[in-house]
Amino acid sequence: MYPNHTQTQTLQKDIHINDLEIQHTNMSHSCVVQRKVSSPSNAASEFSDVYDNEIPIVLVVGSNRPKLFPVSFMMSVPSGPFILWQKWGKDQGNLTPGVRWIWPWYNRISHIVTRATITYNAPAKDCPTADNIMVNVDLSLTFRIGPDIDAARNFVYRLGAGRLNDLLCSVTEESIRGLVYSVTHDKVNDLREDFALGMLSTLNQKTAQYGIQIMNVKITEVILPRELWQRLERTTAFKTKLDEQEKTHENRVKQLNDSHFTTIQTIEKENARAVQNIKAAQKRFEIQRRENEDKASGDARVKEVTAASNADVAMRAALGNEKASMTMARQSAEAILKKVEVDCHKMKVDAQQKARVDVKESQAQLKVSESNAEAMLAKAEAEELGAKELAEKRKYDLEWTRIDVLKKFAEKEGRKLFITGSKGQGIMQDLVPASKSFTT
Repeated sequence: MYPNHTQTQTLQKDIHINDLEIQHTNMSHSCVVQRKVSSPSNAASEFSDVYDNEIPIVLVVGSNRPKLFPVSFMMSVPSGPFILWQKWGKDQGNLTPGVRWIWPWYNRISHIVTRATITYNAPAKDCPTADNIMVNVDLSLTFRIGPDIDAARNFVYRLGAGRLNDLLCSVTEESIRGLVYSVTHDKVNDLREDFALGMLSTLNQKTAQYGIQIMNVKITEVILPRELWQRLERTTAFKTKLDEQEKTHENRVKQLNDSHFTTIQTIEKENARAVQNIKAAQKRFEIQRRENEDKASGDARVKEVTAASNADVAMRAALGNEKASMTMARQSAEAILKKVEVDCHKMKVDAQQKARVDVKESQAQLKVSESNAEAMLAKAEAEELGAKELAEKRKYDLEWTRIDVLKKFAEKEGRKLFITGSKGQGIMQDLVPASKSFTT
């Protein structure tokens, strides 16, 4: 029966954890040492000979004092490393590479210091975290001695390989355990870069005065307990799956948003086109409206001019007719006036003739009336003496008699009599009895 996919993944994780444990088990703590070498010409092979994790960084040349001769006829000085030499046991500084002929016994090459960059491994086991989880940390750093001969002399005579090894062991161990103890187990891997920078700064501060240059510090591996590692692997796998689902969801949401955005853009473009069509139609309507308004205004202007012309013609015709009518009216009025004057003159003449006739008749009648009045007055005086009661009756009869006389004047046929002046006024007063006063 073949294993399923889940079992295969679990098996692969177990193999990976076992590989890490084996790798950490195989990583041993490095040790920088100082070795002795019989001849300076063997320096290159001796520096490359690393065994039992011992890394030679300083070589001390054995005594070259001859047993039979006080001098050596030839001394070969290798190139590459720093070469320090002494005379009568006193340091003389750098010795340039090459062949030295006639090399006395009191001169000696005291130290050969490598210029190569050294890789130093410093694993720390069972480092407790803040939540008391034991972890193994593998640290690797690179350093070199230099950059000049003064730095090499300073390193050789002030520190040395053994004390440098002790310094690196103590500082790296202390720093790793301090780092691990400051965080929980799930944060250990997150502090690799920060720890490397801090460790690099700390080591340079402590070793720079001895001519040591720390080039790089790196945590190569952090190994948790097997069970915890498996749990973290499952947690990481779950987080990865969750992240994938979130990315899938985000991708789906993005696709939906893109689809909606595309739809909205399509709708907006359609709306924009519709708005453009409406605006174009509006512009056409406005142009047509302006054309209609211009046409209507032109027609109205033509009609206005035509109406003004017609009104002017009518006004001129009316003025002409008015002048003709006024002329005709004036002529007719003059004719009527002349006729009226003629008629009036004729009537005046006739009235004057009739008035003269009537006056003469009236004078004759007046005399008759005066005679009758005198008779009647006499009779009245006679009667007054006889009876005062008949006075009113007499007055009444006299008034009616007078009215009858006036009536006859008024009813008389023939020419009309026009009487003016005081006589006419007197006749009118006689026609109105109420305006006349009677005396007894």
